[in-house]
Amino acid sequence: MASSAFASLHSESSPLPPRTRNLLRTENVLPADQTNLISYNFIVQWAEKFDKLSEMAIKDPEGFLGHPVNAYKLMKRLNSEWQELENLVLKDMSDGFISNLTIQRQHFPTDEDQTGAAKALIRLQDTYNLDTNTLSTGNLPGVKHKATLNVDDCFELGKVAYTEADYYHTELWMEQALRQLDAGELSSAVNKVVVLDYLSYAVYQQGDLEKALALTKRLLELDPEHQRGNGNLKYFEYIMEKEANKSSSTDSEAPVSTRKGRPKDHLPERQKYEMLCRGEGIKMTPRRQKKLFCRYYDGNRSPFFILSPTKQEDEWDKPRIVRYHDIISDEEIAKVKELAKPRLRRATISNPITGVLETAHYRISKSAWLSGYEDPVVAKINTRIQEVTGLDVTTAEELQVANYGMGGQYEPHFDFARKDEPDAFKELGTGNRVATWLFYMSDVEAGGATVFPEVGAAVYPKKGTAVFWYNLFESGEGDYSTRHAACPVLVGNKWVSNKWIHERGQEFRRPCNLSELA
Repeated sequence: MASSAFASLHSESSPLPPRTRNLLRTENVLPADQTNLISYNFIVQWAEKFDKLSEMAIKDPEGFLGHPVNAYKLMKRLNSEWQELENLVLKDMSDGFISNLTIQRQHFPTDEDQTGAAKALIRLQDTYNLDTNTLSTGNLPGVKHKATLNVDDCFELGKVAYTEADYYHTELWMEQALRQLDAGELSSAVNKVVVLDYLSYAVYQQGDLEKALALTKRLLELDPEHQRGNGNLKYFEYIMEKEANKSSSTDSEAPVSTRKGRPKDHLPERQKYEMLCRGEGIKMTPRRQKKLFCRYYDGNRSPFFILSPTKQEDEWDKPRIVRYHDIISDEEIAKVKELAKPRLRRATISNPITGVLETAHYRISKSAWLSGYEDPVVAKINTRIQEVTGLDVTTAEELQVANYGMGGQYEPHFDFARKDEPDAFKELGTGNRVATWLFYMSDVEAGGATVFPEVGAAVYPKKGTAVFWYNLFESGEGDYSTRHAACPVLVGNKWVSNKWIHERGQEFRRPCNLSELA
């Protein structure tokens, strides 16, 4: 039964983020308690259901939750489905069980968490050009544990989009729910009438009256007394007749329905950014490619690297982006993660107007900061960055560790402060961010690339490597070609850590050049 399977689900050595591990542990405890209660059929059924899920998660928790569908369904189970179970048993179960359930509920995801997971799935759908059937059947690249979305899941995704007045995605997911119902999938919560009600309205909102009318007629075939359906039918027919009369009176062709399509957003380079995330639109010609090399690099004869030089690879020419291979060991990565996990919090950005740190919808990750004085491993890593780059890291920011889970991303941004942000790093008193050093501390099965939309560059995560680039020219002017982004993680779990190196202390290490763009 569930007790044996869930008992070994949680592992302290698992590299999962703490919140996720705690959710799995929570789901571990409750079914075990249930199976010790009176053998009500519905309790046994719930226990068996979660026991099957746990069998897959036990062997590889991070791999299991690296599939975005599994991550979404975990959120949905703990927020929605456990609430249903709680309501079922409150009247009949023992005080001990109810007390335990109440305690565990405080650790459960909220409606906001569940909605966020749904939006993450939709974001992945758009970024990687995935159709709803691909997501529903779980046929994603690099997956270890296949997961599927049932009718209820598809319907819920459609409802999330509907609540946001995003009728484009409402239509896509309601159509997927309808297809699965038509194929014979059963659901105790959703039927074709409900789905057609949402679907017809979403289609109407996008300007396709003919399709909206056809869907409404199908709805009324199933439920002739449907009040809203009957009202919509009369309205759609009236509008179409009005348009037809207008068309005939002016002797012109009837207007063709126009579809609004995917909602517009704030990001001007959205299309370019998402193409790069998919591995498309890279602008490196063969001629330029031939000028990129790999070499052994001693950090300009640094004592640390003379006898054992590091492996350096050119990733891009302008801006110059280099990758260092085997620059951080698995043991160091494990230590950095161990130090960071208890502190991981939703990542923030500096408001360009106020300078205040705040969360933003375009940066979805968790991060923590590590100082060199708190552990020898962090101090050693800082020293290594200094010796490889030749830059002084005593004025750099602390090592930032970031975890990108399901749909985790950071949309296009600059690391340096522009001229209209003079106070961005004023409190630090160390000048602007002259350079960025980025460690990749995990491999990512699919997605998660670092892309530079201005120049068409894409750099892919590889555990144990680091990439480095200058954000400022030698003149101190910002290099706008370094605008970059962290693409959403499609499958897997992405760990990175970065060091932002500042201007102060580099006066003799990287002397200023009089040429503006030198």
